[in-house]
Amino acid sequence: MQLNRSRTFPAGVLGLLLFGCGVALAQEAAPQASWSVREFRFTYQGFTAKYSCDGLSDRIKAVLLVLGARQQDLRVTPTGCSDGFGRATPFPGVAVKMSVLTPVGDKSAPGAAAVATVWRKVDISRPEALAAAGDCELTEQIKETILPLFTTRNLTYRSTCVPHQLTPGGTTLKAEVLVAAPPPAPAPAG
Repeated sequence: MQLNRSRTFPAGVLGLLLFGCGVALAQEAAPQASWSVREFRFTYQGFTAKYSCDGLSDRIKAVLLVLGARQQDLRVTPTGCSDGFGRATPFPGVAVKMSVLTPVGDKSAPGAAAVATVWRKVDISRPEALAAAGDCELTEQIKETILPLFTTRNLTYRSTCVPHQLTPGGTTLKAEVLVAAPPPAPAPAG
């Protein structure tokens, strides 16, 4: 059985669909950080699920936002679209340009402004059983190639992924990622 991920959703709706209950802020102190630009190419290579270029692009964009990429300068461009948009293609890919938080002094841009940060617990696993079963290969590739671009800790990864077989509940990817602290609440009017 092959899954075709060809639906396109607005980023906010996609985030709610994919990660509605997978985000929580940790309360302990986090290091000062600054924004650093990262660029990479990602090509999906899997046997179980098939993606359209726009479907993969939407999924990767949603994952990057959950991991803390800065939304205003995030660019995810589909590549390798041999069968056009909306149709599964053998090796869909994306070219990504994004800004991520890195602790000050740890590959951060010299002179970059420091940003207050917090640790956020995220779960990249999809909440729907069938979608999660088909995403096991993509989740593994995210862990190997995309997650190292972010500042993370306390990684939990489990996979019983078997090519060409759907394994509901077979893949888990959770971590704490360094993200910009939410703005302080406005002071009550006196």
